[in-house]
Amino acid sequence: MPARKVSEAEQAVRVDLAAAYRLAALNGWDDTIYTHISAAVPGEAGAYLINPYGLLFEEVCASNLVKVNTRGEKLGDSPHRVNPTGFAIHGAIHAARANAGCVLHLHTHWGMALAMVPGGLLPTTQHAMRLFQRLGRHAYEGLALGGPEGERLVARLGELDGLILENHGTLTVGQTVAEAYMLMHHLERAARAQLTAMAASGGSVLQVSDAVAQHTYRQWVGDGAERDGDAEWPALLRRLDKIDPSYKD
Repeated sequence: MPARKVSEAEQAVRVDLAAAYRLAALNGWDDTIYTHISAAVPGEAGAYLINPYGLLFEEVCASNLVKVNTRGEKLGDSPHRVNPTGFAIHGAIHAARANAGCVLHLHTHWGMALAMVPGGLLPTTQHAMRLFQRLGRHAYEGLALGGPEGERLVARLGELDGLILENHGTLTVGQTVAEAYMLMHHLERAARAQLTAMAASGGSVLQVSDAVAQHTYRQWVGDGAERDGDAEWPALLRRLDKIDPSYKD
């Protein structure tokens, strides 16, 4: 456990965030020591948790997550470094959106492939329709290391659920770790199905009308009382507990 005492609320977020890293690794969503999942610290404006630079996703646990602020400064006595791109992307979003409880950015096979398709995610599957008109696009500018790009990225994200980072990867934002994780699950499933169908058909795929896609989206989100992840997250944690509960350490 961290040397300093953390609140119950922060510890709960640490456990969920560590679980997201472990689940992402099990899914094959990781990229050696790169990419990030970050989570805001409850009750501490501008503070968030992120993975230690140099660790694999499968090595992340609740106690080794690094607490930082949106200026790129470590809070506390962690011995670990943080990748600068984690500040450029995640810090910018956490600073701009009070409701960004979790930001999930990946370089997956299917996410990167989708990021090279000009048309982006199409309304071809139910998973895709959960994200209908809820994904922005951000043009590739090189390695995300500077503040100005973070400002442009935030502007393109707005209040959407995520971004396609062109020639780069994907990003989702949720009020909770569970929500951001499930949004990425939908995006990954939809991307894989769409790109597989496009490869099999020479690029032509069956799409529903905008009206049907919008109707399906509304069915997905309902009245907002139940958010993505509310039902799925406990089941995912049970799966992880059976495989390796050390993420809680």
